[in-house]
Amino acid sequence: MQKTIVLGVTGGIAAFKAAQLASDLIKKDYDVEVILTKNATQFIAPLTFEALIDHNVVVDTFEKVQNRSIHHISIAKKADLFILVPASANVIAKVAHGIADDMLTTTFLACNKQKVICPAMNTQMYENPITQENLQRCRDLGYAILEPAVGHLACGDTGKGKLCDLQDILDYVDRFFHRSDLLKGKRVLITAGPTQEALDPVRYLTNHSSGKMGYSLAQAALDMGAEVTLISGPVQLTAPKGVRFYPVTTAKEMFDAVCAHCDTADFIIKAAAVGDYRPLYVSEQKIKKGGERLHVEFVKNPDILAYLGEHKRPHQIICGFAMETQNLLENAQAKLENKHCDMIVANDLHTEGAGFQSDTNIATILDRSSRTPCPKMSKYALGVTILKHMLALRTQGEQ
Repeated sequence: MQKTIVLGVTGGIAAFKAAQLASDLIKKDYDVEVILTKNATQFIAPLTFEALIDHNVVVDTFEKVQNRSIHHISIAKKADLFILVPASANVIAKVAHGIADDMLTTTFLACNKQKVICPAMNTQMYENPITQENLQRCRDLGYAILEPAVGHLACGDTGKGKLCDLQDILDYVDRFFHRSDLLKGKRVLITAGPTQEALDPVRYLTNHSSGKMGYSLAQAALDMGAEVTLISGPVQLTAPKGVRFYPVTTAKEMFDAVCAHCDTADFIIKAAAVGDYRPLYVSEQKIKKGGERLHVEFVKNPDILAYLGEHKRPHQIICGFAMETQNLLENAQAKLENKHCDMIVANDLHTEGAGFQSDTNIATILDRSSRTPCPKMSKYALGVTILKHMLALRTQGEQ
């Protein structure tokens, strides 16, 4: 069933970003209603949103809208999630204290669903103790606060107060609507990120993995009620709150960590990009520049996915990843068979919207009996899809 998101847009230079957010939410098949304050109309016109969402956009509480005699009540009842973006200091103060003096704050007060506040304002206004007290009051009332970013602001200052990244809002929305107990009681083991193999005390060999897919999987599994263990190579990401987190560096360290935790896992997802080889010798000193060529001898690293497939427990579902640059499905099918796993998520490095560093992915899920194309979506949404596919395989195996 389609979910309805109400966007409350307040007066601020970041108001134009709410239009992009509305468009992104529509593309993800959410129903979007928009309410603007009068100050917001000084920055962006209601017609802009109406063109995007195919709904009337109301500013005035008493504005007549066909088939809606009490507009703020009808929107409040329709809402599944209410987001203030951007949220000005003025409107934050109002909603923190139950003031309802325009269409936006009246509807906000009438809505009994989850509310999200995305502050955006001058740094001094944001850091003012009154604003911080109002934000804390909102937290105490159960409202989610998506913290502003640090950056260059429209006023010329640099500091905290910039609207958070739109992807953070989209990720929150996806997580909110995918929360469930589908994996309650299940243990999920996930590997993520790259590995690094030292060449000397200064240099190492690695790959371009950002860890975003594995970390998104960990968050998705948490949101679906699972107990999650995340084993990660070096990345610039923060582990989701609630996971059992084990940082590693080399392929051998990742192999040892997986071996220590795999026996009790119900679902194992090997999303890490593990180096296949490591230098046979690691120089104790920095290798100095010499001749035109440098010869390095390599030895093979442990094959983690093959090990898991060979030692698979009856209750386990094992998922690998295949990042390819050619013959995607053929190579992924061979990996599925050779590594004795239950499913493979295949994606092509050269496909726009997929790959290591992006926030989205395009993939095909292969199992023993089917191939399921997954169109471009956020890595979090793909994580939910992967976990549901694993759960379906588990259910089939139990029948």
